[in-house]
Amino acid sequence: MTAHAGFSRRGWLLFGAMSLLWGVPYLFISIAVESLSPPAVVAGRTLIAALLLLPFAIRGGALRAAMKHWPWVLAFGLVEMAGPFLLLGHAQITLPSGMTGLLVATVPLFAALIALGGGDRGVLRPARGIGLVVGFIGVAIVVAGPGLFGGELSLIAAGEVLLVAILYAIAPFIVARKLADVPSLGTITMSLLMIGILYLPIAILTQDRMPTPSSIGALIALAVICTAIAFLAFFALIREVGPVRAPLFTYVNPVVAIILGVIILSEPLTPGLLIGLPLIIAGCWFAGTGGRLRPAASAAVPPAL
Repeated sequence: MTAHAGFSRRGWLLFGAMSLLWGVPYLFISIAVESLSPPAVVAGRTLIAALLLLPFAIRGGALRAAMKHWPWVLAFGLVEMAGPFLLLGHAQITLPSGMTGLLVATVPLFAALIALGGGDRGVLRPARGIGLVVGFIGVAIVVAGPGLFGGELSLIAAGEVLLVAILYAIAPFIVARKLADVPSLGTITMSLLMIGILYLPIAILTQDRMPTPSSIGALIALAVICTAIAFLAFFALIREVGPVRAPLFTYVNPVVAIILGVIILSEPLTPGLLIGLPLIIAGCWFAGTGGRLRPAASAAVPPAL
């Protein structure tokens, strides 16, 4: 498929799959942390996913290539997985899954700011600049919404999720500048394996009660569906529509997260969420793409939710 061609039927199917696969992790995380410690969720999710992807990475030689660059692979894993997975698990003890998904959707806003700091003056173009402003106004409404419209929100938890968004925005720059020649499957598999091993002793020390069947089921779903299968589907999407258009599904993820949170977890659909949602999505779209179908190169690697 050429860079300017439209999506094929297979491309749209993969696009829809990724919109769902990385829109549901927030639901599973909320259920998992009901009886599992956040480190236990991170260790279980990463180790199970790594073991599932390991045969594919070994067979294709991707793991061997990643091992030659292990310091940067580890750095990628710390920024993309170790920090975010733990912060999300801790934040979602008190924060609704839908709001979490919406705050994570600010990744393109922070990516644009990082690109600006790196000398990319394209961020200052009117459409992208307006997108930054609109997006952050949306974030302010979501965070301040409970106080404005009644209700409570943990500012610490919201801050943790916004820190996750910043880390997710940094990770693609590590890939682009230090791991560009390493197969993605090797980077992801080795990162998952190293982070899982790192968190395993912490998980054992922090898990002080028997996990419930629902939490165990959510953890397995996180590892198998939202990590291992999701990454395989994402690689297929990149091959089908290219690395520039593939990340467009990240603009749909928060909508999926909010809908699932309301329907399954009975989370409230607050005025702040309703007002902030379109502002954040629109702001991210314009900040990341300038309003075009083809997003900025810095957005080419979406978060591993």
